[in-house]
Amino acid sequence: MPTDTTTRAYDVIVIGAGPVGENVADRTTAAGLSTVLVESELAGGECSYWACEPSKALLRPALLRADAVHMPGLDPAVGNALDAKAVLAHRDRMAGDWKDDGQVEWIASAGIDFLRGHARLAGEREVTVEGPDGGTVRLRARHAVAVCTGSGPALPRLPGIEALRPWTNREATSAQQVPRRLAIVGAGVVGVEMATAWQALGSQVTLLARGERVLPRMERFAGELVTERLREAGAVVRFGVEVAAAERTPGGEVAITLSDGGELLADEILFATGRAPRSVDIGLDTVGLIPGDWLAADDTLTVAAVPGEWLYAVGDVNGRALYTHQGKYQARIAGAVIAARARGEQPAPGRWSPHRSTADHEAVPGVVFTDPEVASVGLTSDEALRTGRVVEVVDHDLGQLAGAHQYRPGYQGRARILLDPERQVVVGATFAGPGVAELLYSATVAIAGEVPVERLWHAVPAFPTISEVWLRLLETRSQS
Repeated sequence: MPTDTTTRAYDVIVIGAGPVGENVADRTTAAGLSTVLVESELAGGECSYWACEPSKALLRPALLRADAVHMPGLDPAVGNALDAKAVLAHRDRMAGDWKDDGQVEWIASAGIDFLRGHARLAGEREVTVEGPDGGTVRLRARHAVAVCTGSGPALPRLPGIEALRPWTNREATSAQQVPRRLAIVGAGVVGVEMATAWQALGSQVTLLARGERVLPRMERFAGELVTERLREAGAVVRFGVEVAAAERTPGGEVAITLSDGGELLADEILFATGRAPRSVDIGLDTVGLIPGDWLAADDTLTVAAVPGEWLYAVGDVNGRALYTHQGKYQARIAGAVIAARARGEQPAPGRWSPHRSTADHEAVPGVVFTDPEVASVGLTSDEALRTGRVVEVVDHDLGQLAGAHQYRPGYQGRARILLDPERQVVVGATFAGPGVAELLYSATVAIAGEVPVERLWHAVPAFPTISEVWLRLLETRSQS
């Protein structure tokens, strides 16, 4: 990419070609706005190569085996160890072998211009792109610049961590060998999913949780079920401990000293200790923002701290809801807002208008693909207590459902919904058990649609399915 002394003008510049950036660009292009998409790594982003796609490719065989070993009539061989080589090869295919040719072809087919290089803001509506060969291209946006750079791993401030060569989510989802012993620091979604996957692939996993439970942002019963199953699978789960020190030994092992004085040896160590915005080196200082900060955006995804309504922050980088699906939802909103403003219109008012990302506050769904699965949307009981929300809690044992036992004999799981007693609508739902991910959309519709409880009685679940839990929850509530 030679240095371009002229400035190329577009209606919209999108920085970051992950699923979020691609969706913003697709929406603005479809609205007739000339759009350029800039990416410094692989088109398709973190989700396609180092997160959602490869992690689920690692997890799916483990979950299928867990279901199969409980089902009478299946070959007992399904309970044997997974073929790690075959699973890793499948994971490679799902990650496109870390090549983005197909994504680049799609971008072109959608009529979007694509530049590979590192983009930096250079003032109001100005962006410079440094290409792989060191050349620079200057861009100017007539209407909008959308920052969709996502997030990256937040590593702890541990002395000598660089020399430790730790795994982050990227190494955990792209490793080509199964480590004999894997220490995982952090018990959130990444920590428990990777513990599930690598234990099933043959690693001896030790999961280290700083707090008293795994999945601390979800209902307590969900974490308890996941912990029980991890231990049954052979993983070691320890609570109330942190890494005080760690180093690579001359033999390549990781020697870990814990905060309680204990010691641990592992072949690899994965830090799953949170996420940070990818905003350090994107020129935020040129528009009066602090490099490295989350880009606070309002419900139209506009960065209100920058005058002129031209800068947007969409997806993980704004810190609103760090899920790919939520970022894509925001991208649809942002694209519609940009198109409206380009036509000289104001974004439509209203809590659930097509120009407001209201679901970021009311109905954020998430699935943890462990054994058992955990699916949650809206409030949890802990969050309601912390924020002073008055809710009615209704629980039901999923193991009492006929459909659950068709899914897996000896099924263990639990469901909880939270009701707003004044409005008589569901404001939160959590399910933990095999196959519960498929319950999540119905819960999300109930919350986003503010469906009255009396109307839910008329949504008849098919028999025998796990979705019968909706009827059982309503019956439990009416009998209490």
